Amino acid sequence: MSEKHKAILLKGNAAIAEGNHEGFLSLCTDDTIWTFVGDKTLKGKEAVRQWMATTYVVPPKVTVDHLIAEGDYLTAVGEVIMKDGEGKDARFAYCDVWRFQNEKIVELRAFVIKT
Repeated sequence: MSEKHKAILLKGNAAIAEGNHEGFLSLCTDDTIWTFVGDKTLKGKEAVRQWMATTYVVPPKVTVDHLIAEGDYLTAVGEVIMKDGEGKDARFAYCDVWRFQNEKIVELRAFVIKT
């Protein structure tokens, strides 16, 4: 399943890059849970949708340096560049641990640090 999970996440990242939030959300379960460690937890697809609408007003630029898969888990390590409140680029290093169930994203634990 690891190659399948990698393909699903890369498809989702491509949707985000195009500003297609619904394309990404179609890859998630309705009860998906996203935990941004040390910050917040989003429960359910609607909460993620609302977060994307305010956080990804301008599509972020996501670079994936490594994808490491085992069982139902996929870890992505890389960099994301997003626009801050002043419209300037803000860079973040991230390590996302995704969990899949029936080829859908059911959980995210995101470790994100501004660089």
